[in-house]
Amino acid sequence: MPLDLSLYLVTDAALCGDAGLEKTVAAAVSGGVTLVQLRDKHASDAQMIAQAKRLKTLLAGSGVPLIINDRLSVALESQADGLHVGQSDTLVQAARNAMGQGAIIGLSINTLEQLQTAPIELLDYVGLGPVFATVSKQDHAQPIGFDGLASLAKACPLPCVAIGGLKAEHAARVKAAGADGIAVISAICGQPDPYQAARAFQVSQAVSAS
Repeated sequence: MPLDLSLYLVTDAALCGDAGLEKTVAAAVSGGVTLVQLRDKHASDAQMIAQAKRLKTLLAGSGVPLIINDRLSVALESQADGLHVGQSDTLVQAARNAMGQGAIIGLSINTLEQLQTAPIELLDYVGLGPVFATVSKQDHAQPIGFDGLASLAKACPLPCVAIGGLKAEHAARVKAAGADGIAVISAICGQPDPYQAARAFQVSQAVSAS
């Protein structure tokens, strides 16, 4: 499955509100989301597996991969397309061994040292950030700003996606910094119209590319 990081949605079930996770994801994908990561720090493995299976069915035929945050067992049981891990989460080698060469494996990077010691040969992409502080993830690392993003993107040999408090109006600066796409949580999940929220990113990215 081709990897398109241009608009990467990280889910937050609580922010989806009354619309719910599946309707939010469906609307966002219709609006232009190119990759979905299921992230739920509060759900049990069984609950997350059920969520992942429903999303896999929803995304079937769309060309949009489903990535699981952190939980390798959930990714395997749900037959997700890949796994994203943080610096303190499941080991990348364990994920690659278990999921195989065809899986999409991503790693969160916050510093140049982390990038230099990352197992690049086992990864498909990295997430760079957070660019800004964000309430969607209370335990995030020190924000790196656009200068930090540019430094990491320049040094990164892999496709990379910027994350952390980003909105549609930041598309041009993210592109100028050298990132391949934008990862968002609240800018789509926390909006009353996820379709239009996703479209706003697509429009901003198209303008910044022209």
